[in-house]
Amino acid sequence: QVQLVESGGGLVQAGGSLRISCAASGSIFSINAMGWYRQAPGKQRELVASSTNSGRSNYADSVKGRFTISRDNAKNTVYLQMNSLKPEDTAVYYCNARRPSWIGGTYDYWGQGTQVTVSS
Repeated sequence: QVQLVESGGGLVQAGGSLRISCAASGSIFSINAMGWYRQAPGKQRELVASSTNSGRSNYADSVKGRFTISRDNAKNTVYLQMNSLKPEDTAVYYCNARRPSWIGGTYDYWGQGTQVTVSS
């Protein structure tokens, strides 16, 4: 079992910056990737950024060049640094941790979500 606790969400003005954090606990040894998703009202949850244990990072086209995902393995924490924020970035941001499934494929754990609101 893996538990994910997020923090750092809030209200910022367009053009501002914010860093959100996700601390993982439990069966951390089983995790091979972590990432951030977001869901805006009336929209489906979408991948924002991900980071594998091998060091590969991926970003949604809408956030490339503005957002940066990073990990502090000693603290079992993943961060999302968000710069040049836009009103369209407003959403609930969810931390994700992924592990291999015993029956094949993958299994996902989710944080409770943290609200990020960007005002114009």
